[in-house]
Amino acid sequence: MARCSPPLLRRFFRCAAKSTSASAGAGGTSKKNIVFLGSPQVAASVLETLLVASESPDSAFQVAAVVTQPPAAKNRGRKLLPSAVAQLALDRGFPSDLIFTPERAGEEAFLSDLKDVRPELCITAAYGNILPQRFLDIPHYGTVNIHPSLLPLYRGAAPVQRALQDGVEETGVSLAYTVRALDAGPVIACEKFAVDEYIKSPELLAILFNLGSKLLLHELPSILDGSAKEKAKPQDDSEATHAPKLNSDESWLSFDQEAKVLHNKVRAFAGWPGTRAKLQLVNQNGEPDVLEIKVISTKVCASCDKTRDGNEVLFSGNSLLIPCSGSSCLEVSELQLPGKKVTTARDFWNGLRGQKLLKSP
Repeated sequence: MARCSPPLLRRFFRCAAKSTSASAGAGGTSKKNIVFLGSPQVAASVLETLLVASESPDSAFQVAAVVTQPPAAKNRGRKLLPSAVAQLALDRGFPSDLIFTPERAGEEAFLSDLKDVRPELCITAAYGNILPQRFLDIPHYGTVNIHPSLLPLYRGAAPVQRALQDGVEETGVSLAYTVRALDAGPVIACEKFAVDEYIKSPELLAILFNLGSKLLLHELPSILDGSAKEKAKPQDDSEATHAPKLNSDESWLSFDQEAKVLHNKVRAFAGWPGTRAKLQLVNQNGEPDVLEIKVISTKVCASCDKTRDGNEVLFSGNSLLIPCSGSSCLEVSELQLPGKKVTTARDFWNGLRGQKLLKSP
């Protein structure tokens, strides 16, 4: 039966098939089989860490299979391209017939193939698919997830983004057993990380998954001998907060809010979906036109001098100064116009050629 749901996706990986390497496969060594599940670039860094560690002569485990999202149409050509995890595995010479790309983790064919691999442990990192109980029942030592928050805080799909949006000064990464309830399993270990006021979500995601990789390697011996289950601490559900998936409709900035709130949103939504704003461009004849911008980099000006027209956008230093709620201003140092590349605020301002810029009503 098909390993990957659509036949085209099966052919995509099988065309690059290579013979099973010494560091992968379902048998032939005394090493314990681990199956890794992940999809984006941050997960690929975790897989790389595991593959390197598994190649050590004294390693107690081997990566027996990789599970990731199916190839998706990307870029202007809409060509089917593998996930970052699949691409890394292929580049490392991982057997393509052991890279599984089910549409859903509950597919019978996939679960059958997974059982054939005989995993003793599954590890997930930003996989992006719900794991049914039939999946969770397969690995002897369970499934362990690298979650980029200090659980039970920020359970859900966007923990880093929602934490930055809330303006937290500290976050971290947790290793937790996967249960049917979302991100609610016992926590094996966690590591804290101080958050500065300028870091954006893509950078923070990379940092936390890097910390999570190191934490995972440190805890793997206890996970693989079963003792981690004894020390893992149940989460206090009463302290849980949730981090729902980002929505593109949330990307608009409203300058009726405090500058700090908007700055945190810019940091949180960096990458995808980004943050957008509407301004008014008034020409020399006083005729207004709506200008839509994508806001890339910001700072907070806690107290700024506003003009007699409290809606006017000024320029100072290297930033646009957009008046916000109270006496605060949002300093915008980088922005992007529709169909254009990211530009500095100075270059943008110089291109206005004397036209006035206002907040959009």
